[in-house]
Amino acid sequence: MIAPVAELEKCLAKLPGFGRRSASRAALALVREPARLAEPLVAALRAAHDSVRCCSRCGAFTTIDRDPCDMCTDATRDGTVICVVEEPADIVSIEASGAFRGRYHALGGKLSPAHRMGPERLRISELVARVRDEGVSEVLLALSTDMDGDATAGYITEVLKGVTSRRDGGSPSHGDSDGGSPSHGDSDWESRHPAGVKVTRLAFGLPADSGIAYSDPLTLKRAIAGRREA
Repeated sequence: MIAPVAELEKCLAKLPGFGRRSASRAALALVREPARLAEPLVAALRAAHDSVRCCSRCGAFTTIDRDPCDMCTDATRDGTVICVVEEPADIVSIEASGAFRGRYHALGGKLSPAHRMGPERLRISELVARVRDEGVSEVLLALSTDMDGDATAGYITEVLKGVTSRRDGGSPSHGDSDGGSPSHGDSDWESRHPAGVKVTRLAFGLPADSGIAYSDPLTLKRAIAGRREA
């Protein structure tokens, strides 16, 4: 195979879902029909490269002229709940389900000693700042259920323990702005300065249209542990 086509095949094979044979077929189709396939693809790739960015607040995909993204600025979404995911692509999947109408926060990965991915390489400090400053009452962890995902969920849960959400921008350390201090049972002060944030995780259950016989033991164990009244 000539060098340009071989290089094209090599690049395509790096994409998710492409094996060597499928990459070869795609490369040959692109060079065989450049006007119909190659030229529109090149234009789309260039446009995506030039304009698509990750939102500086939540990490979701957005365009360079919309930062923060539409989900962060949408007043109809519930700003008191943040769904934490590993990658921006996870946000796309959850949005497609239509089941969540809060805010998002993409970590940029998960803890993984094997891949030298420590807490400092994830957007965990940014998450803590958002919980503290944006009046967040619940953090929903939508992370992988593998060992690294479980470790990441446990780490974030520990980090968020005791983090105070400043629902009115105040500080609970030296009393209210009028010089007073919060008295025991002061429900108004406590409602504006909650003790912490609730951390939840996605329920684990059986896949839709799947039977017991096709489920692995860990999934069954978690499904039984998370059972609810019918």
